[in-house]
Formats: sequence, C-alpha cells, structure tokens
Amino acid sequence: MSLVAIVGRPNVGKSTLFNRLVGQRKAIVDATAGTTRDRHYGKTDWNGREFSVIDTGGYSVNSEDIFEDDIRRQVMLAIEEADVILFLVEVNTGITDLDLMMADILRRTSKKVILVCNKVDNYDLIYSSHEFYSLGLGEPYCISSMSGSGTGDLMDEILRHLPEEQPREEENLPRITIVGRPNVGKSSMTNALLGEERNIVTPIAGTTRDAIHSRYNKYGLDFYLVDTAGMRKKGKVTEDLEFYSVMRSIRAIEESDVCILMLDAQQGLESQDLNIHNLIVRNRKGCVIVVNKWDLVEKGNNTMKEWKEFLAKKLAPFNDIPIIFTSVLNKQRILEVLQTAIRVYESRKRRVATSALNDFMLPLIENYPPPATKGKYIKIKYVMQLPTPTPQFAFFVNLPQYIREPYRRFLENKLREEWDFSGVPIQIYFRQK
Repeated sequence: MSLVAIVGRPNVGKSTLFNRLVGQRKAIVDATAGTTRDRHYGKTDWNGREFSVIDTGGYSVNSEDIFEDDIRRQVMLAIEEADVILFLVEVNTGITDLDLMMADILRRTSKKVILVCNKVDNYDLIYSSHEFYSLGLGEPYCISSMSGSGTGDLMDEILRHLPEEQPREEENLPRITIVGRPNVGKSSMTNALLGEERNIVTPIAGTTRDAIHSRYNKYGLDFYLVDTAGMRKKGKVTEDLEFYSVMRSIRAIEESDVCILMLDAQQGLESQDLNIHNLIVRNRKGCVIVVNKWDLVEKGNNTMKEWKEFLAKKLAPFNDIPIIFTSVLNKQRILEVLQTAIRVYESRKRRVATSALNDFMLPLIENYPPPATKGKYIKIKYVMQLPTPTPQFAFFVNLPQYIREPYRRFLENKLREEWDFSGVPIQIYFRQK
C-alpha cells in the first residue's frame, strides 16, 4: 500500500490536514503510555484507491528550541519511506528560514513533493500564496485544512503520483513478516532460518522497498518470509528513530498475513513495541510474540509465566497471542516460531459454519445472557460469521445499543476458546434483528 507523509515546520496545521485527509471515522491515533507524543497514522481512500497517511507533526521538536538537525532528520525519513510527500507551509506567516531549509532538502529528492499552502481561508489570501513559488517546488496547492477547502483537488493530485499497485505474487502462500525494534534479533532470526540452505530460497523481484522477501520451503512449510531488519541502529532510541521504525513497520505490516513481533528479553517491553503491536492489531494481522535472547536472562529473576502474565496485562485487550521464548543465537525453539505462525495464519482464514456457531453460542448465551440495562431485556437471536478476509462475527439482537463492553469480551473469549483464534484479532458486531 502506498504511503503519503505530511512534513513541515511546527504549527502549520499538519495534524489538522491529517485528520481532514483520513477523516475522523478512519483515523488511527494511538496514544501509547510512556511516550511523549501521539503517533498519527491512518488509512484513507479517494476515488476507489486506498493509501496510508502519516503525520510527522510533533517529531521534530524535542526541547523548547527548534533544532535544524531535528527538522532535517524528519524530512529525510519522510523522503526515504514515503511515496508522495506533502510539504505544508502557512500563508499568513509566509516563508521562514525553516521552510527554506526544508525546501532545499526536498528539491534534491526524486520523490514527488507536493507544495501545500495552508490556511488560505479567503480569495484574497490566494495572492499571498504566490511568494511560495520561490521555493522551487512548483505551484502551491491552496487549501484550508480546517474547512476542507481545496483538499479535493489535493487528493486528486496525490492519486496522480502514487505508484501503481503491484498484484501480489503467489497469493496462496502465507506472508510472514518479522517486525520489532532495532537490535532485537530480527536479522539473526532470518539468517538462522535461511542461512544453511540458501539454495531453496527464491528472491522475488519487484518487492516492496526496504523489505527483503524470501521463499521459505523447509520442514514441510512453504511461505514467504519478509525481513524488516534494515531499520537503522542508533546509539539510543530517539524520537526520530521511533518515527522511522513506525514508517518501516507500516509498510511491512500492511503487506503481511502474520507478524512475528520480536522482543528483547533483557530490555523488556518498551513503548515502541506497544506501538508496533497496535499497528498489527489495527491492520487485523495475525501475531506471534517472540521473546528473544532468553538465554541471557537470569532465570531467578524472570520466569516464562511471569513474562506471559506481564505481556497479557500490557497488551490488553488483544492479549490472546502465542508467546515463544527463544535464543536465536543457539537456534532454540526457532522451528516452533514458524509452526506457530503458520497455525495463526490458518486460524486467520478459518470459516465457522453458521450452524456450528449457533449450536455452540446460543445455548451459552441462554445460560449467561447479557445483563438487563434500564429494565430492558436483551435477547440475542442469531449469530453468523461475516464474509470478510479476517474473522468478523455479527450477533443479531433486539437491543444492540444496550450491550456493554464486558459482555462483548465474554463472547469474544468463548469464540476464541472454541475455535482457536489465538493470535488473530477478531471483530464482533451487534446488529438489530
């Protein structure tokens, strides 16, 4: 899926434009505990074409002062990862030194850069936008992200420059992607799986940029393994690195069926891990968690049981995920990781017959009915799996508005227990009968 990045100096309206492009209904804004700023990532569609949008707002400033190095890193990351870059400027302030600096960087890239002049709220301000021609990035698209004026023409221009969607090869084979923070063992995992018998690895031409797709065909398993180990390594995790990792992860996750989320047993669970987990859940992909470097942990301090309880609490509400403790260096439990990923892939495709669903769920609901609300008796009469690529279920009920979240989780847990949806996000909808 194509990726559009919004860049610009602070306070030009990047987040407002982001919300305008993706719409409140489709916006995905994950406020992850323990981090300093929200991550803004969403999907949108225009004239039948779907693409992702990421807002770089908030990543360039990490102190009271605006550092040129931070702005420069933000732009370079967007150039490296995005297909189309929206360079946002603001008509009332005019051209600033930061605008000039960013324009100088953007003029050097081969990526399509669309100059967007924001806050053009009336016809007279269009004349003021003409000074932005001097940035050397072509005609500015005059918009008001607050009112939506001009954004339709902007979306048309974005579509004209998105790369053509490539049909996925070998649709019948699973696509398993290894994701995670830098230096958790993704490269080592890939090398351990592919290194000894490279003659059976078939590289795929024309794959998504910055991800290595390899055909894996051993031990009765046949799938595409996607390695995203090319994330940058820095001396420490800084905001620009986390933003970079999110952009990489978006591409990799959207193309996959199952994601192997690798954690470092010594470093524990960090905010960046939670952010990647959120991306997996939002995109409805299968998930297997691998706690790597388990051989380096002093067993007296942490046990597998304690780790699983800790992860279940942190990853709630979607915490029904297989967890495997590995030492990639010692090739410990490597095959189990793959076998589990394939099992999750099969579960994600599982179709449950309507008769089987009703035979199991309706007696259960009769014994444990939803609690009455405001004196209203709630009756669930029928359940079916929807014809969607991932598991989604519709419960037909007389008063769907009165069913509360705890009961929805109860039904989801029973579905998971009976049909083994471990590692697979599932959606439940309550519809009027």
